[in-house]
Amino acid sequence: MKKVNNSHLSEGDKRAILRAADEIIAQGGRTLLAKILKGSREKKVLQLGLDNCPVYGYFKSEKLEEVMEKIDWMIDYDFLDIEYSGKLPMIVFTERGWQVEANQRADEFLREWEQCLEQGISHPDMSYLKDRNREMIFLFLEKVKETRDNRYIPYLKAWAEIDYKKVKAKIKEVIKALELNEPIDRHSLLRR
Repeated sequence: MKKVNNSHLSEGDKRAILRAADEIIAQGGRTLLAKILKGSREKKVLQLGLDNCPVYGYFKSEKLEEVMEKIDWMIDYDFLDIEYSGKLPMIVFTERGWQVEANQRADEFLREWEQCLEQGISHPDMSYLKDRNREMIFLFLEKVKETRDNRYIPYLKAWAEIDYKKVKAKIKEVIKALELNEPIDRHSLLRR
């Protein structure tokens, strides 16, 4: 089996693999991850709704073995790892991989909010943001704050109604900053 070298994995390829992995973290292994990226129509992939992943089929023109090699490269280069659940090997993020994915997901949420605004949706359901990784949620909130766009305030208020105390406090901080159009505090990311 030939090894994939770094030149074969573009930044986009790495991000796609991490995004697909996010769908199955600690719940699926390398093969399932490869099937998402390949765009498999296998029953299990479809039953789990993995065909709704934004990077489903990203490597559709490649052989499954080639996609597996790319995943193995991500493991070898400390973006992903394997942990066992009983005897089953499950894909997990390394700290390095999670930092890339958390930033990518925060950007994805911000794009979703922008699309909602463009579509005139004034009060979307924010329940999809509850029970997510707090580090990633705080990063997303910082990105909202950095936009200085007070059109997000109704979204933030709706979200604050349903989330936990620490997240609510951060949401209120962002609302206040947007209302006051405060200068961006780059150091607040470090105070999480």
